[in-house]
Formats: sequence, structure tokens, C-alpha cells
Amino acid sequence: MTFSARPLDPPRPATLPERPSVDGLEDKWVRVWRENDVYAFDREAALQADRSQIFAVDTPPPTASGSLHLGHVFGYTQADCLARYHRMTGKHVFYPIGWDDNGLPTERRVQNYYGVRGDASLPYDPGFTPPQQGGEGRSTRAADQVPVGRANFIELCEELTVMDEKAFEDTFRRLGLALDWNVQYRTIDDRSRAVAQQAFLRNLGRGEAYQAEAPGLWDITFQTAVAQAELEARDYPGAYHRVAYHRADGGPVHIETTRPELIGSVVALVAHPGDERYQHLFGSTVTSPLFGVEVPVLAHPLAEMDKGAGIAMCCTFGDMTDVQWWRELDLPTRSVITRAGRLQAETPEWIAGGPGEALYAEQLAGRTTHAAREAVVAALRASGDLDGEPQTTQRKANFYEKGDKPLEIVTSRQWFIRNGGKDEAVRGDLLARGDELAFHPGFMRARYRNWVEGLNGDWLVSRQRFFGVQIPVWYAVGADGEVDHDTVLVPAESRLPVDPMSDVPEGYPEDQRDQPGGFTGDPDIMDTWATSSLSPQIAAGWPVAGAPDGELGNDSLLFAKVFPFDMRPQGHDIIRTWLFASVVRAHYEHGTLPWSDASINGWILDPDRKKMSKSKGNATTPVDMLRQHGTDAVRYWSAAARPGVDTIDDPNQVKVGRRLAIKLLNASNFALGFGELPDGVEPTSLVTEQVDRSMLAGLARVVDRATAAYEAWDYSTALDATESFFWTFCDDYLELVKERAYGGAFSDAGPTTDPSPQTLSARAALRLALSVQLRLFAPVLSFATEEVWSWWHEEGSSVHVQPWPTTDELAAATERGDAALLGTVGQALTGLRKAKSEAKVKMRTAISAATISAPAAQLDQVRAALGDLCAAGKVTGRITFEDGAQELVVRDVELVLDQPQP
Repeated sequence: MTFSARPLDPPRPATLPERPSVDGLEDKWVRVWRENDVYAFDREAALQADRSQIFAVDTPPPTASGSLHLGHVFGYTQADCLARYHRMTGKHVFYPIGWDDNGLPTERRVQNYYGVRGDASLPYDPGFTPPQQGGEGRSTRAADQVPVGRANFIELCEELTVMDEKAFEDTFRRLGLALDWNVQYRTIDDRSRAVAQQAFLRNLGRGEAYQAEAPGLWDITFQTAVAQAELEARDYPGAYHRVAYHRADGGPVHIETTRPELIGSVVALVAHPGDERYQHLFGSTVTSPLFGVEVPVLAHPLAEMDKGAGIAMCCTFGDMTDVQWWRELDLPTRSVITRAGRLQAETPEWIAGGPGEALYAEQLAGRTTHAAREAVVAALRASGDLDGEPQTTQRKANFYEKGDKPLEIVTSRQWFIRNGGKDEAVRGDLLARGDELAFHPGFMRARYRNWVEGLNGDWLVSRQRFFGVQIPVWYAVGADGEVDHDTVLVPAESRLPVDPMSDVPEGYPEDQRDQPGGFTGDPDIMDTWATSSLSPQIAAGWPVAGAPDGELGNDSLLFAKVFPFDMRPQGHDIIRTWLFASVVRAHYEHGTLPWSDASINGWILDPDRKKMSKSKGNATTPVDMLRQHGTDAVRYWSAAARPGVDTIDDPNQVKVGRRLAIKLLNASNFALGFGELPDGVEPTSLVTEQVDRSMLAGLARVVDRATAAYEAWDYSTALDATESFFWTFCDDYLELVKERAYGGAFSDAGPTTDPSPQTLSARAALRLALSVQLRLFAPVLSFATEEVWSWWHEEGSSVHVQPWPTTDELAAATERGDAALLGTVGQALTGLRKAKSEAKVKMRTAISAATISAPAAQLDQVRAALGDLCAAGKVTGRITFEDGAQELVVRDVELVLDQPQP
């Protein structure tokens, strides 16, 4: 059997590029998508639709404090793939975007950028000009920053966050996120402030919010209270000091401590009730070294018998265990650490008049904890109460997650929302909500449960900062000028948002502010999570009382339609904060979950397998990567990672994505290069050849697998199935049908000028396969697929609003199709080419004879596609088939080496 050479190429369609390239696609399609509002949510159509035809996404509002990093790209792309899939299934996708612009990270960036720090005691300066613009790096020393009043500082925060948000938007658009840019919010805008204040007031009215004066974690750098959810345990250098307390008979009781500077604040020594070493001491008292203060020896089960000496100081306060002992053992308060992280300037009354009065006044008062520690150790050494020298160690200390110094515990008045930390019934309700919520992947539910079960206090929501949503209350001031915190004055919801530092409560004039018989505004702001925990309510138009629909972002019809949302995408590190806080607020306010499903992404790790973050200084910005490799390459890298799994920053994986996008352009260019199919003919009816039917049958299986994966929130498996098929399509199918698609005839008659049924079968199969694969790839390779779609569809027909592919559209072409045939014939072609590679000749070298051994079923598959196999393998002679082999083997290949190479 001999075959003719390939005929001349048919005329190329004018819309096809000569040399397809992924470069420049972002600029082109970002502009088109923006101008045509491709991803806009059709509110009116959604209101008329069944709820099952709406897919609402509670998009994470990124913190507007500098630049995005790869972790943002990673998580947002994965969520975007899911949103794009649901849009293609015909759903109305509500996909807003917000910017989290209040809170400590923003304030720290403002301090660095402008070289300023807020000072509530200073008045507003309308002509203030910051000393610098563009400062970078970590927080500078407060002494180097220019103090400015609260209003000036807030103005600078507003100015810089707007700049950062614009940069974020440009990056997100280049990343191809299919967000509805018509629905944006800022967590500091009037709507967000009103929503957050309304929710807080309702929490307060129902008894879910309360204020209390109690010991709590305090960041001495940022001068604010810190919640349990914001803690980060870090190794911190220290030393164990073996110190002697004194019994009444003069004998020593040794303790071991890493914080000897707190000896002056000790209120008891505590040992485990089962520790036989200290049974005789329980109920007695000892006196502290240096200060001679008498304290009791008490028993408590939290004391660790195998740690140090087994008996510990209870300070007020060194750590949260001290707080628990203090509370449960009903101990007095003898605090020496101030909010500034220094020992108090005045000698405490319990030390005054004692043996340590001079030591405190001369060497400890007003000193930093570090300096005080050195002074106390020197005094202990001199008094003989230090047993041996300090032993260096690494201790665990609590830090604010964005802070640089260990937290202290100080007593202050703060606002809390009940979250089950102190109430078993509330905890049970919130655990039940966690069981109701669908986590993807499912094992992330354990993180939620472990967090709730481990809570030891309620949610602290007040912060002593400037840029945030104000606590919307005032307090009455008594006739004696003292603030009466028990008389809380609240605004009507119709007045929201309010600023208690500039607005006045009902019934009071401004001149009664901070006056006897008047009022004072609460100076604190809310924790940033207290606002962003309401992101679905903010975005979807939850009505703020007193404002009609259309004002202040109210949209009661939309909110009733889309809330609860469908998806909350986020990282696993903020399950304890954003996710849990959102569940708490929706549970209290609406009696529901805020969304039905939570899609949890992993972290991006640096080469040392450490989490990538700006605070750690190991974060990589995505802009250079997007420009170097192209957005589709970066999206591929993100979507290839399994849901919830941490992933190393690997440039090689990004390069694989770029090669895939380029291959998609080139393969599409080939598939579309044969002109149009006959008018008025259904393409599926033209598919007659077995190789074509096999390829489409295999593709139908991929459609089923990818669809099932997306329905299971698994974008990675969907991409893997699609990509695996695509490479088989390119490596096997395109090579097998290339000659037939060009119009080559399998006879000695030579090529025909009119497409034969066999040629039309190949061309129709190519177009069918291309259409399906473009739509399968569209959620991930958003730019390359849009580019190819534009080559053969009318202008304005975006691939991203096309129907998701189904097996029904391929059914007529896959009838009697054997999906395994393509793989078998591809294996035979590989065997023929391997013989040429081993002989070190070109792939165009003709083959005069070959033998294929295989099981009978596989031989039948090869015979069914023999014409395509011979054309692709350049077989000009006879192929012999041998039945009965265990596996397919190509052997005895005879090459035509005496003919000139074409």
C-alpha cells in the first residue's frame, strides 16, 4: 500500500494569525472585558430566576496595605476558576470585590510611608504636609515619626489606601479575575461603617456584645488590645532563673522563671495539688525576694509538675495562665507593667515601705522590661536569692501576628462579642454551625472545630487605634466629672454611620462633651474582622435601618435573593478569624450560616517551606511573574495545586503553564486552518472515521470527569483531566489525522481537490474537539481560550459566557466510538517513530515494512485506523499483524534509507 504526498494547504482563514503568541493577550482582553462588561451581574434577571440559578461568592477583601503577593494570586485564582465554571453552567454569578482598608496593617504602612504617627491629643491641622512620601520597610522608631492629630492621620490613611486599591485592581484585572467591578466596597466607606455599627448595636441590644474591664493581651508597639485569634506563638530568646522565695522559718522555696522582672507583681506561688513536694506548703505563705511581699502557696491543676521546679509564680500578669489562676483562685491584682511596656513610674503601694522600695524607685520605675530584668537579676545575685547562673533557653511568647515585640497583659476596658469562649451553649451552637457548613476539602472542618473548642475567652472587638469603624456609643459623664461606663448612650440606627468623637448623642449639645453632667464618646474602633465578618451583608445590600433601598447601598430585594451566599473562598490560616467571625455574626443576626460552602486554599511556601507573607519579608510580588510568563501560566500554576494544600513557589510549574497556553494557541491554529465546514450541516453528522469517533468519545469522558470535579469544588482534578487529554490530542490525534485533514487520499489516485468524507470527518472532529476543550480550559487559561475563540466566532462572543460543554453535544459523533482506540493507535505510532529514533533518521523517513504484535482486540483497533497510522508513520509498504501477544509491540521495522529525504 502506498500513499500520496500531502496536498497543498487550503487557504487559511483571514482571522488566523501567522504566528500565535501569548504575549500581549492580557492588555488586549482586559480592555475588551472592561469595555463590554463581560462579567457584570444581571441583577434584574437574577431577581426573576430561581435561587438555584444564582451563584454568590463572598470574595475576600484584601488588606490594602502595600502590594499583593503570590499568596493572593494563588487563592484568588482558585476561587475564580470555580466562579467561571458556575457562570458557564448558566448561573447568574454574583462576584463582588471589596477592599479591607482599615486596621493595624494599614496604619503601620501609613506610618512608614509618610513618617508620621497618630496622636489623639493633637488638634486637626488643615495645612499639614507629611515629612515624606514613599517610605518602605519595617516600622520606624516612634521617636523618628512626626506626631499628627487623629483627623490628619485618618486623612493620610484614606489617601494611601485609595492609591493601594487602584494598584490592587490593576493587578487583579491583569490576573483575569472575572469579578463584577460594578460591585465594589471599602471596609471604611459609609456603607461598611453603617452595616458594622448596626450589627454591633443589635449584638449589644440582644446581650451578645458587652464591655468589661479585665486583663488582656496588649501590643506595646501599636498600643492596642489584641484578640486571641490574632496571636502568633514565636520562639523568643530567654533564660531560666532559679530564684528563692522564703518560708516563715527562713527556708527557701525555689521557683524557675524566665521573667524575674515580674517578681514585684507576684500574688501567689502555685503548684499541682498532686505534687507531694509541696503538700506541706499548701495554705502557708512565703515572702518574695528583694521586696519581702507575703504571698500564699496554693494548688491548681494547671501547674505543671515536670516543668522547672514544679512550682510557679502567679504574676499579675505574665501570661494567660496567670490570668486563669488569678480569676479562679480569687487573687488580688498587683500590676507593674504599663501599656507602654515599661514598669509603672510610681512605686506600687504593696512595695512602698518594704525592703525593696529603694530598688524599685531607683532602678525599676519607668524602665523597659528588658532593663528591669537586668536590674532585678543583678539584685538577686547580690542578695543571694539567685541560685546559680541563668540558663539560656528559647521560650514561646505570644506576639500580635503583625507585631515585632512580645505581648504584655494589662488591664483595660474593652468591648467583646460572645463567641462561646465563656458560654458552653453558645459554643455548642457555633460547633453545630461548623458541622452544617460544607468545607472543601472536608478535613478543614477539623480546624474550625479545634479552634472553637479551644477558645478561652470571648471575641475582643475594640481596638485603641484610629483608622477603622468607630464603636458607636457614648457614655454619660457624672456630675463629679467621672465617666459612667455603665450608662451607655446609643444612636438610633437611622443615624448610622456615626463617629462618637465628632457626633453627639441624642439630647446633648456639643458643648457638653467631656463636661460634668454631659457625655463622652467612645474613642475606640472595631477590630477589622468585626467589619469584614459582615462582607456578604455589605456587598449584597443588607438594609441599614432608616435608609431606603438605593441609598447607603441598601438593596433588600437582592439581599433576600442571594443571602446566604454559596461560596466563601479563603486561606486556611484565617478559618479562626474571618470564617469563624462571619459565622458568629450571621448566626446571631440571621439565624443561618453566611454561606453554604467554604473553599479553602493552601499557603504559598518559599523554598525553605515557610509561609510566604509580607510581614516575614519572604513574599514575592506577582507583577513581574505575570509579565515574564504571562497570566495564563500563573493561573495554571495556581489551579494545578490541590484544594487546601500548601504549595512551594516553583517557577518550573509556571513554565509548564506557559508551554500549555502556547500549545493551545498553536494546536487551535492548526485545527482552524482548513476553512469552514459545509453550510447547513451539523458537524457531528460529518464525523465518520473511527479515529475521530474514538477521540471524541475520550473527550466525552473528560467532560464528565471535569464536570464532576468542578461540582465537587475540585478545580485541580478538572484541570488535570483536561490537560492530560489535550496532550494526547496533540501528540497522538493531530499527528494521526494531519494528512487526512489536509485532504490526502488513501489510494494511488492522488489527492482530491474536493474534501472527501474522510477529510470532512477529520475537520469536523477537530472543530468539535476544539470547541469543547476551549470551554474546559476557559476557567484556567482565560486569556488563551478567549483569543482562540475570537478567531472563529463573531466579535463580542466571549468563550467565558458560553455554555459549559456536555456529553450530549458530542453524542451523535461518539456513537459506536471506541475511546480506547486512539490510545492503541497512538501506541503503534510511537513504536514506528521509536524505530526511526533508534536508527537516528528523520521522522519523515519512509517505512517499507513493519510487524505489529498485540492482543486481538487491539489489532482490530489498529486495523480500523490503519490509513491514518500509515500516513502519520510514513509507511509505504505492508504492515503485518500478529495475534496473541500480551501487549502491543512494533518490531521488524524496515526503513527506506536509499531514497532522498523529502
